[in-house]
Amino acid sequence: MTRPDTLAPDTPAGGRSRRSVAMALGFGLVAFVILLGLGTWQVQRLHWKEDLLHTIDERMHAPAVPLPEAEARFAATGDVDYMPVTVRGTFLHEDERHFFSTWEGASGFDVYTPLRLDDGRYLLVNRGFVPYELKDAAKRPAGQVTGEVTVTGLARNPLTQKPSRMIPDNDPAKNIFYWKDRDAMAATAGLPAGYRLVPFLLDANNAPNPDGLPVGGVTLIDLPNNHLQYAVTWYGLAAALVGVLLVWLRRPARTQGNGKRG
Repeated sequence: MTRPDTLAPDTPAGGRSRRSVAMALGFGLVAFVILLGLGTWQVQRLHWKEDLLHTIDERMHAPAVPLPEAEARFAATGDVDYMPVTVRGTFLHEDERHFFSTWEGASGFDVYTPLRLDDGRYLLVNRGFVPYELKDAAKRPAGQVTGEVTVTGLARNPLTQKPSRMIPDNDPAKNIFYWKDRDAMAATAGLPAGYRLVPFLLDANNAPNPDGLPVGGVTLIDLPNNHLQYAVTWYGLAAALVGVLLVWLRRPARTQGNGKRG
């Protein structure tokens, strides 16, 4: 009588067929390579993010440059993000645009005001944050400085599209913007026909405005750097996979019908 647990000729020690072992090893190898690739990609992203943060830090602490120098840089590279820039001009407060934001836990708006330059062009300047209830400029008249002013701040690259589908669409009719669409802000600001814009934005520094509003210096460096923990996670999963396969290969397979008569 043949015993039910007799091993077939193609069954290695442990009671598993060579085919099942080969399939498990094949799938395991593919998964292992994928997990290693994901971990390595996160390491590469980590180096990229660290270099980017280092560049931003260097730019932010560099001396401010005049507007023509920043424009030449933008024309050559398309990138002036966080470069300190100094400009002179006259604010058009009646044309300010409002970008929905938060500051120190309070909801409100960043006030983007066109600055008319001596050459007739306009630069949209983020003068800073005002609380939600002070969106109406008439409620904060002291901060509406008149005459020619000098503004120093950080240049910001314009956005070409909405950063995420999760962000609401801008509502120009209510003068509420949820993403920084420079062209739409300018087009709805009441600027004269044929106006010309500086090709980037400017976030004013924290130099105090009269009565403290708007609150300047609200530029956020919102660049989370979690790539190291992601890399550790992927590499850890790869190591765990190897461990699971080794345990599976060394553990005898359960046979069907043990203790029963044929």
